[in-house]
This record gives sequence, structure tokens and C-alpha cells, in this order.
Amino acid sequence: MKLPFTANLSLDSLSERDLRMLKIGGVLAALFLVFGVILPLDSSVSHAHQRLGKKQADLVWMRGVAPEFASIGPARAATNESLLVIVDRSARESGLASALAGSEPSGPGGLSVRMQKAPFDTLVAWLARLSQQNGIRVDTASIENAGAPGLVNAAIVLHTG
Repeated sequence: MKLPFTANLSLDSLSERDLRMLKIGGVLAALFLVFGVILPLDSSVSHAHQRLGKKQADLVWMRGVAPEFASIGPARAATNESLLVIVDRSARESGLASALAGSEPSGPGGLSVRMQKAPFDTLVAWLARLSQQNGIRVDTASIENAGAPGLVNAAIVLHTG
């Protein structure tokens, strides 16, 4: 059975105009491939290598100074205040007084704190400040969305030392 249409794909059978269009199309495709794909990809790879080199240098530096910082330990305030007083005062200073829903002792040197509708970023900064300034660590934390964007409910167990 012979098909009614057969395609002759020989370049010899193309007209001058078709050959010219084919050559122009080939040049344009090659230019697009070089300038639209290969050069941007090469640039991205070069930038990634530079970032990787910088991050590796930073890692080497951090590993070098880590023992020095580890030996220093957290800075602690030299006060005889109870954990409850420190937590309450620092929460007020950090703007979390209205979010502080309650606190109760949690074993020796421990305090369980509940926050309602606390700004997440403020809460995290407050916990970091407690650790850095008073040596208070977070033993456990349960943080849930409070409904509004950026606000959370949290149950946190803090310990001294």
C-alpha cells in the first residue's frame, strides 16, 4: 500500500529561499542555545562554586574558634533571683507580659511557662536572651499556631544551669 503523501527530506530538493531560512533558523537556534541556556547555566554554576568556597572558608574559621567559645560558656547574670522572678521580669522587658498566661514550678530548678498569643519572633528572641544572659535553658517546648499569622501558643519548660 502506497501512502498518498511522501516527504522527501533531501536538502537538494529545497528551494534557495527554504535553504536560507533553514540556515538562519539554525544560526538563531545555536545562538539561543549558547546565550539563552549555556551561558546562564555556566554563570549560575560559577556563582554556586564561589558561594561554596566562601561557606567552606567560614566553616573552617568556625571550627577554629568553636573550642574558644565553648570554653567561655554562657554569660550569666550574678543575681540571687529565683527562676520565676527572672522569667517574669525578662518577659515584661521583652514585651511578652500580656502573653504570659501562667507559670509553675517543674522540679528542682525548673519552671513550666505558658504563653498565649505571643509573637513568635519575640518569643524566640526572649528565649535566646534568657539563655545568653542568665544561663537558662529550654528543656522542652510545645509551640502551636494561635490562629493569627505570627502569633503562637506555647508551653515551655525552663531550667537553670
